[in-house]
Amino acid sequence: MKFTKMHGAGNDYVYVDGFSEKITDPASLARAVSDRHFGVGGDGLILILPSKVADVRMRIFNADGSEAEMCGNGLRCVAKYAYDHGLVQALAIQVETGAGILPLEMFTNAAGRVDRVRVNMGRPRLTRAEIPMTGPGDEQVIDRELAVLDRTFRITCVSMGNPHCVIFVDDVAAFPVATYGPAIEHHESFPRRTNVEFVEVVSPQEVRQRTWERGAAETLACGTGASAVTVAGFLTGRTGGRLLNHLTGGDLELAWDGTGEVYMTGPAAEVFTGEYRPG
Repeated sequence: MKFTKMHGAGNDYVYVDGFSEKITDPASLARAVSDRHFGVGGDGLILILPSKVADVRMRIFNADGSEAEMCGNGLRCVAKYAYDHGLVQALAIQVETGAGILPLEMFTNAAGRVDRVRVNMGRPRLTRAEIPMTGPGDEQVIDRELAVLDRTFRITCVSMGNPHCVIFVDDVAAFPVATYGPAIEHHESFPRRTNVEFVEVVSPQEVRQRTWERGAAETLACGTGASAVTVAGFLTGRTGGRLLNHLTGGDLELAWDGTGEVYMTGPAAEVFTGEYRPG
């Protein structure tokens, strides 16, 4: 099986071109190739597939084999792969995801290869039913208390096609993400588990973020998470509608007007290609 290793701001996945490769058991393959000691290494597996309703289709499987709805960093890399490898010819395309069809605009470098992508991440979903969370389905969870282990956090929950729980902290670098991240991911309030963003506000236009990603542990970046942080910061009055987000693996630029779609711009990079031979 031929594969390509790519990352967006350090959020790295193994990409397989489903136009030429046939994958029969993507969940098992994701667990095998994601292993950083015995496999290729990555936060998961992303399949780039033909689509009947968009230019290409993306399926994403976490390192534990579970399928996720969407990944913003992965989506940018799918667009880069599709353009650089000739699956599409236009710099403005649509990608089918588990969270719907999303439009992207690509930007090329001097060599004619894509290095940055702007994504329309869609409208945030804010009710418990949409996230999903337990409790009254039409209720929003904005700056509410959640008791976890020995602490009570104030959380804001957003779905960007996948669930996010955003928590603002004073010092994100020192925060014990590995302790509270998994406890919140598996909290009974989240029937499909959740991604967790721990965020330090630098200014109304700038934040630092660390992410505990559902099914993958802490990752270097999360595009849907950064989008959720933009929404949560705006709704709680901590930040404005334009945000520079410093993630562990790099920076993302985000914009939200408070009612419409979230827009995210960030890098996409190809690292290497190879052949994977199971067994």
